Amino acid sequence: MSKTTLDMDDAGEDTAVLEVEHLQKYFTSGGRIDRLFGEQKTIQAVEDVSFHLAENETLALIGESGCGKSTVAKTLIGIHEPTDGTIRFNGEPMTPEKVRTSPIQLIFQDSSESLNQKKTVGSILATPLKLNGDNDPDERIDELLTKVGLDPSVKNRHPGTFSGGQKQRIAIARALASDPELLIADEPVSGLDVSVQAKIINLLDELTSEMGVSLLVISHNLGVVRTISDRVHIMYMGEIVEKGDTEDVFEHPAHPYTRALLSSIHVPDPSVTMDRVELSGELPDPSDPPTGCRFSTRCPQYIGSVCEDVNPELTEESSNPEWPIRGDNHCSACHKHDE
Repeated sequence: MSKTTLDMDDAGEDTAVLEVEHLQKYFTSGGRIDRLFGEQKTIQAVEDVSFHLAENETLALIGESGCGKSTVAKTLIGIHEPTDGTIRFNGEPMTPEKVRTSPIQLIFQDSSESLNQKKTVGSILATPLKLNGDNDPDERIDELLTKVGLDPSVKNRHPGTFSGGQKQRIAIARALASDPELLIADEPVSGLDVSVQAKIINLLDELTSEMGVSLLVISHNLGVVRTISDRVHIMYMGEIVEKGDTEDVFEHPAHPYTRALLSSIHVPDPSVTMDRVELSGELPDPSDPPTGCRFSTRCPQYIGSVCEDVNPELTEESSNPEWPIRGDNHCSACHKHDE
């Protein structure tokens, strides 16, 4: 359940926990031989991404695999260094030194890989607690395990003895051990059974609300996003193509890519029918993206050369009644709005 309706695009900068402005992240592909023969390619993973996150707010970044959403998350916590752009936390620029000590924690996509299989759960949780000055962390470990719905007695077991959902609870407990102000959950329920997914999402929602923690959710699971987020940003090939309050975007999608994503959601009610939007073509090479709108090569609403020549900007206004933009600060980047 969403925790706040505050829209950070209207809010003053001093109310933002996290501010990301014009973030850009490029990677260079190829090895030494490629460099020798000049065959390296520059992969434009994230291009001019900006967003804000308020205290106790949940924002979701949505998109297909390879859209750049996980790269954004890893850049925020210092795994990747930005190519360009500004990241501020509580108004202060995030330097490499500050990233290492910042109250931001990432819940990794694969808890089996992120949890040290050689350590007990207790020792895994003790590490961040001791780094925060708790030299006798046993009581706090018990509290954390209880908070995420696990019996404290499991602290003597190793991660390999738990189910996927239980491992994710341990990963959440580890993230909370540092008393973060911001949690980043990268595909937090990927690979889990549907019934377990709901429990993990409810747990994240309850804990962040209770502790006053902001949450950035990275996901391709639209059902998860609609359940937990206050606002959503839709990403395609490294760019944000639509953003707004969650219900505005889900009820009135204004971008062709968003409409295609939403049309793929399974609706269990047989009386409800939805027109499936099929996308043509393959995802373009991120080292050679389209020069205009990056979605133009697959767009079912392609309207001509303007799509190939001009990359549309995010706008709150539309003169096309068939492609309206509804809701305060609901923005979409599409030439159809000006048609």
